[in-house]
Amino acid sequence: MTPFHRNQPVQLEDFRRLARKHLPRMVFDFIDGAAEDERTLRANREAFSKVTFEARRLVDVSQRTLTTEVCGQQLDLPVLLAPTGLARLAGRDGERAAARAASSHGTVSVVSTASSISLEDVANSTATPQWFQVYPWGDREVTLSLIHRAKNAGYHALVITVDVPVTGARERDLYNGMTVPPRVDARTVLDVIRHPRWLAYLATSPRITFANLVDLFPHLGRGASTLAKTSESLLNPGHVWADLTWMRAAWDGPILLKGITTAADALRAADVGCDGVIVSNHGGRQLDCLPSSLELLPEIVHAVGDRVAVLIDGGFRRGSDIVKALALGARACLIGRPWLFGLAADGQRGVEGVLTHLRTEMDRTLALVGCPQAGELSEQFVRFPPEWIRDSHLAGRSKEPGSSGFDK
Repeated sequence: MTPFHRNQPVQLEDFRRLARKHLPRMVFDFIDGAAEDERTLRANREAFSKVTFEARRLVDVSQRTLTTEVCGQQLDLPVLLAPTGLARLAGRDGERAAARAASSHGTVSVVSTASSISLEDVANSTATPQWFQVYPWGDREVTLSLIHRAKNAGYHALVITVDVPVTGARERDLYNGMTVPPRVDARTVLDVIRHPRWLAYLATSPRITFANLVDLFPHLGRGASTLAKTSESLLNPGHVWADLTWMRAAWDGPILLKGITTAADALRAADVGCDGVIVSNHGGRQLDCLPSSLELLPEIVHAVGDRVAVLIDGGFRRGSDIVKALALGARACLIGRPWLFGLAADGQRGVEGVLTHLRTEMDRTLALVGCPQAGELSEQFVRFPPEWIRDSHLAGRSKEPGSSGFDK
């Protein structure tokens, strides 16, 4: 047995603790925080306590498997790394480290448009095809350029984030000066000086910026603040379902919509030809006071059935959390903050450590609930509040006037 060291992470919360230690407060809170009163952030975690297991006994669980298939891609672990912006703020190699760590566990990362390493460099860092995330920006040519670059780089799936018509109010960032441009004062300078490891990393690494935007806007230079303003100006509050037609035409692989929080929208996504939906409240970082992703999951799964793959993110910190979501019908789960905490704690090894912990906990949970294969999980293995599936004719919602097709 490997000897245990006191500083060795025992659970994912330990990676968060190490990240808090290694990062300046403004950077840690940028990762850890959420919008306004952070009610949705807390709701995501609290929801898991409302689901309990129905364990089966005298089942042969001597051989267990976590494999799953999502949108035509076989995964050894039903956990994907969610898209996050400027990952190099957390640690060296940023999104490249995430892709390599995911590949080492037989899964994938979803590379953000706002990544700090270009989508081409991430794709070239691993033989496993990754997924790419885009926003439906107001400038169609810019969006199409990113889609074509992802296609040429060999990305497998396109994830369209649809829950950011405008940016949410993350008040921790405002207090800490994590703004555009950053507010530098005596407190922030002192905070950075108190984290010499992070400061030394920053001083010896290439300038952190929005790598995918540098080539799109060469006249703006490489400054993160200028590119961040440009990115925010591209947000499109006028984006509607009809705009998916040209995005679908530009991408011949799987398309998933991220940010779905209602059964009606999940049905509509199926109607317009999407291959999957990601049940997500953006980790509470945009609209506060949304329900937890987990409590939205059963109704959405019951509504769309097998028409599209249903994935979920929001608050996963235990392998048992993931087993609960799979039992409620999710094909796979995405984690965002945890892999960034791992990156801050120990680079690529830290991200691999996060995935190792989740794999170990999931495997153990499958054995203890009496289900040898993750793909065989169902509602029979859990108890959850009945109000999570509302009494409504969900299948009829997508047939209401103006609710299907590309009419608006």
